[in-house]
Amino acid sequence: MADKSIREARTPGAAPDAAPEESASENALPGDGISRRKLLGTAGATGLVLGAAGGAVGYAAAPSEATPLSSIGANRVMFHVKHQPGITEGLQARGHLVAFDLTAGAGRKEAAALLRRWSATAERLMAGEAAASDDTDVARDAGPSSLTITFGFGHSFFSRTGLEKQRPVSLDPLPDFSSDHLDKARSNGDLWVQIGADDALVAFHALRAIQKDAGSAARIRWQMNGFNRTPGATAHPMTARNLMGQLDGTRNPKPTESDFDKRIFVPSSGSKDPAWMANGSYAVVRRIRMLLDDWEKLSLKDQEDVIGRRKSDGAPLSGGTETTAMDLEKTDAQGNYVVPGNAHARISRPDQNGGAAILRRPFSYHDGFDANGVPDAGLLFVCWQADPLRGFVTIQRKLDRGDALSKYIRHEASGLFAVPGGAAQGEYVGQRLLEG
Repeated sequence: MADKSIREARTPGAAPDAAPEESASENALPGDGISRRKLLGTAGATGLVLGAAGGAVGYAAAPSEATPLSSIGANRVMFHVKHQPGITEGLQARGHLVAFDLTAGAGRKEAAALLRRWSATAERLMAGEAAASDDTDVARDAGPSSLTITFGFGHSFFSRTGLEKQRPVSLDPLPDFSSDHLDKARSNGDLWVQIGADDALVAFHALRAIQKDAGSAARIRWQMNGFNRTPGATAHPMTARNLMGQLDGTRNPKPTESDFDKRIFVPSSGSKDPAWMANGSYAVVRRIRMLLDDWEKLSLKDQEDVIGRRKSDGAPLSGGTETTAMDLEKTDAQGNYVVPGNAHARISRPDQNGGAAILRRPFSYHDGFDANGVPDAGLLFVCWQADPLRGFVTIQRKLDRGDALSKYIRHEASGLFAVPGGAAQGEYVGQRLLEG
């Protein structure tokens, strides 16, 4: 491809796992002698800007550090890393979630070949390159655009491939919750793929390539499309908002916290999980419809009481700024809690749930309107944790018993997937499971 040298350019300050620097001659752009490093000098580091843990609906990973829009395409995420990409990176502007079922007759051998193809394609596309064969040219003019492709295994995958003894106990089906109105056709699946990018065409290009790579080994079970605010769209870096207008990501756990890895990732040793899950994580995926017509009828005060935070800046109703610790005991002149007892942010706090915390990294979605003009919109909720029973299930059970937000949302689809650690150089994702 003629523009390959441009599309393979890396953002300055790339992850430590990045490949060695290219030679000066390789960094020169054709015809002008300008280095890629100089060209991308204004690109800005993608960084990692996360909020801290909240409830099972609000509070997601904050967007990457703001960068000029003209440089967004240059940002690259590495494929061969300790933990799969798409977990700790900042929110991306466009996302696709897709689940596959293995076809009749496809087993362990076919699954291994599929994951090998998918991993090779993911590595190329995340570097801003074309697919190895039969590329659609949809992303021909774009750079990597922070593309991430993440792979996971559902509960049913293990029986389909004869690997039941390798199925983690943590992958046992989620319990039922009172807010569930689940569509089985849009839930679960043998295999799960998460795609995110800061350019819609780059994300679609990856989705199409992954679907084509499935070939005769797997068929799509369900697929959902999401979006977030584009990095750099605000005057300064800030926590993203969801479709209810609330800041969404204030209390996500931060990688700088001493227990972050313990909460989010399966340890490399001393775990109840099988060895192939070392450095992996468990993804809970929920399609959560927001009943926006009902929500938008509430006064600003009522909306803030439901959440427990100010809508304007995300600060707790007890006072301060967005990052000020919430004072759960503060009362008003009438003796009522300033942060209501059933407020979403109060109920979902880790210190109200035995320390349970999850890393939220969702996308918003909008799939049109029904015959009455009611929007089908809400949150493609994705959360990450080392143990879903101690993470999502613990928090959701608490929310299920009295969260004020439950009246304005409906869980319509669900899935739980085991996401192994990142593939080492020369490996494909899941190789230690499929060839172990």
